[in-house]
Amino acid sequence: MARILIVEDDVKTAQALAVGLRSEGYEVTVAATGDEGVQLSTAGTFDGIVLDWMLPGADGLQILKHVRTEGVRSAVLLLTARDAVADRVLGLDSGADDYLTKPFAFTELLARLRVLLRRSGERESQTREIGDLQVDLINRHVKRADRRIALSPREFDLLAYLARHQGQTVSRQMLARDVWRELQRATPLDNVIDVHIAHLRRKIDDGFATKLLHTVRGVGFVLREEPRDD
Repeated sequence: MARILIVEDDVKTAQALAVGLRSEGYEVTVAATGDEGVQLSTAGTFDGIVLDWMLPGADGLQILKHVRTEGVRSAVLLLTARDAVADRVLGLDSGADDYLTKPFAFTELLARLRVLLRRSGERESQTREIGDLQVDLINRHVKRADRRIALSPREFDLLAYLARHQGQTVSRQMLARDVWRELQRATPLDNVIDVHIAHLRRKIDDGFATKLLHTVRGVGFVLREEPRDD
């Protein structure tokens, strides 16, 4: 299931897009301000971003430039009432993959989004490998040493996030925001994250000499191949 972020401050437009995309099988998150859009989009966990140009807080172009500077490769479809050639060029040069002027037909947006996601999928490797662990991001399959590992949907989302950030320490704040989609981190959620990490560690590490999922005390977690004594 492709993950789509809608950054749109007009409530009716955002709701209509969310309902339409969910009916097509997409997993949808909505941000109503530019600042919230920056927080969510820079995580790099969305396959596609439908981004309004004019937003309260950071505008669409500022978000675009920021996510591209951060190396985020999500496909971005820019929405705006500006239809001058110079505006379209500016949007594309700022990092948008495509441009759609308002008002638009939902069927056209859907078609353009499908094309962008297809191209984006071709750019991103379908499988991430960490040692002998294989994570198929498209089909949501996990194997270690050719043994299939069954994960819950949340456990897979957690593992996929760690795999996309392999070798990098991921904080609980990042997991709360990007996997659980909770902008405000809280102690009960930290406990839930720790429980899921424990379950995931047992499933991918138990029975193997080389441990992959490590706790960085006081900081967070990291997925990497190295011996572990604990």
